[in-house]
Formats: sequence, C-alpha cells, structure tokens
Amino acid sequence: MKNDIIEKAEKVIANTYKRPSIVIEKGKGCKVWDTDGKSYIDFVAGVAVCSLGHAHPRVVKALCKQADILFHVSNLYYTVPQVELAAWLVENSFADKVFFCNSGAEANEAAIKLARKYFSDTCKKERFKIISMERSFHGRTMATLSATGQLKVKKGYDPILDGFDFVPFNDIDALANKIDDSTCAVLLEPIQGEGGVRCPAPDYLKKVRDLCDKTGSLLIFDEIQTGIGRTGKLFAYQHFGVEPDIMTLAKALGNGLPIGAMLAKDFVASAFVHGSHASTFGGTPVVTSAALEVLKVIFEEKILEHCERIGAYFMERLKWLKGRHNSIKELRGMGLMLAVELDAEGEKVVNECRERGFLVNCIQDKIIRFIPPLVISKEEIDALILCLDDIL
Repeated sequence: MKNDIIEKAEKVIANTYKRPSIVIEKGKGCKVWDTDGKSYIDFVAGVAVCSLGHAHPRVVKALCKQADILFHVSNLYYTVPQVELAAWLVENSFADKVFFCNSGAEANEAAIKLARKYFSDTCKKERFKIISMERSFHGRTMATLSATGQLKVKKGYDPILDGFDFVPFNDIDALANKIDDSTCAVLLEPIQGEGGVRCPAPDYLKKVRDLCDKTGSLLIFDEIQTGIGRTGKLFAYQHFGVEPDIMTLAKALGNGLPIGAMLAKDFVASAFVHGSHASTFGGTPVVTSAALEVLKVIFEEKILEHCERIGAYFMERLKWLKGRHNSIKELRGMGLMLAVELDAEGEKVVNECRERGFLVNCIQDKIIRFIPPLVISKEEIDALILCLDDIL
C-alpha cells in the first residue's frame, strides 16, 4: 500500500517537497501513525501548526458542529464564528481590527499592502520600503519571498518585487543606518523560526520600536510561528513588552485548518476600506469555529503554563545532551520553539530519529528544530533525548 501511494504521488503531485518514504495515515495527541502501523512521536507538529496535538477532541467537536450548520458564504456576509474569533483576538492582544485569510503568506501580504496603503493615504507615497531581516522567512508568494531574507527561496524568480531592504537580525545599528524617510515599515519575526530559531537580545525589540517611533515607520511582527502560545505566552511580543502596529498569525491558530490573520491598531487598519483587500475563503465559519475553540482550550486547559514549564524542562534536557556531545555547537529557543545547532549535517540525524520513531526536522542544513505540540509530556521528551544521545 505504502509503495503504491508513493509511486502514484510521484506521478501526480508537483515535485516541490522532498519527502521520506513513509505515508502518514492518522494522528492522536502527540503521535502519528504511518500506513504500516508504525508510530512516531511528533516533534514537528505540522511545522508548529498542531499545537494542541492531533485530533484534539474539543476542536474536532467544534469543527463537526459548525460543519453541520454552515460551511461557507464568503465575506459578502457576516457570520457569528468569524466575529467571535475576531473579538477574542482583539480582546487578548494590542490590536483593534482583524483581517482573515488562509495562510501565513497571505497574512504577510496583507500586512505589506496595509503598510503601503497607510502611507499612500497619508500623502507619503515616497514611504514604500519595507526593512526586513537577514535569515527571515515570511512566505513564498512574490511579495513575501521578496520580504524574506534568504536567497534560496528567491532563486529563479527574478525580478522580485522592488522596495525591500535587509539588515542583520539583532543589529540595531545596522537598522538605524538603513531606516530613512523612504521606510514605511520594519517587518520581523520576534524569534526567527526558519532562519534557525534565533532569539533577540533582551532590549533589541524595544530599540526597534523606538527607532520606528522616532522615524514614523510602522512596526510589523510576523508571529506566524511564534504566536498562539508557542513561546509560553499567547504572543511572543508579550515577553518583551513591545507592541507592534501590525501582527500576522497563521499556523497554530487553526491547529491544522488553514487560517491566517492580520491584526492591526485602528490608526493603520483604517487604511483598508471597502475593496482595498479581500479573501474569498478567509475566515470561513468552519475554520473560525475551530480556531476559537483552539484559543479557548489554550486558556481553559492552561496550555501556556504547561508550555512554559515543559519548555524549560526540554531545554534542561538539551543542556544535559550538549554536555555529553561535542557535536552540539549551540542551543537556542524559548518555550517549545527550540533548536540544536550541530557541527555536522543534520539530515542524517533527522533520518535516524525517524527510523527510531521520532519526527524532527532540519533547517539551515545543520540545525535540528523542535516544535512539538504544546501538550508534549516529559516522558515523550525524555524518550527523544535518549534517542538523540544514542545517535550523536
């Protein structure tokens, strides 16, 4: 069965992903099973998506209940779940308004468009440049790959869009030298995910905020990977006491269902008026019902507290591992967004982990990233650590 599916996939699915020879059939909690019945503890979680684990019963129930009532009517009409989700996000963040879409890339597209529209409306069309960070990742649409600070995602797509500059992450002097009267916004991930799980210096984001205020530029936080509890708080910016003007969300918001959101303060959100921007499927009743249940579970089942506690435990176990293996160069991360940088290629480690029943992934060639469901247990972490101890 497995080989038949893989052979068929090679014939009919675009060759944009490098996949191992397994076919995942089902998931429950922090585990998934392939078509051969082999189980894996999932430390990837659909790339930081399935934060409540697979098939969480409350999310499944909310999804099925709404699917039995109403799937879709487009954004030409109001729906109760969409309004309730937007209200929840506004009440629990810095923002005043929410725009729903289908993915993180779409959320960042909306943020880029909103920033430029804001300055166009205020008669400052010369302020169109976005400053992003080297190693950043903001998506694979033309605008978002143009905003991404990794050359590998831009290869073959020239000419990319004009108006994007880059500076090193965590280098406030470089940003100060780049920002000027043509800058409309600074776009950054509070913690770089795809770029290697790189955390900011304690005062870096505050200094970025101050620079934006001083120059009249907008500050956009891409919390597509860090948002919805991944770092131990609902949003990563809450660790640093710095509010953006615009924030983008996706991934864990739907716990597996496709949803993106752009949140903004009123003064900038008002630049979007009827017809400025749209999404046919953005914020459908089904996905917003599921997302609202995800957020309720996170608060009612104290997932944030668990993430902070278990994330600290995970890091302590990684420190123990580093003490035993010189091949580990550095440990990074916060909450359950952690990484081990090796002095060797990481793909071999990923493959051996998978053979032993653990799903992990490698980024930037030598960095093993751990982004498990936020409900991961000590026992599951211990099992992975022992596996890595044996492999390394």
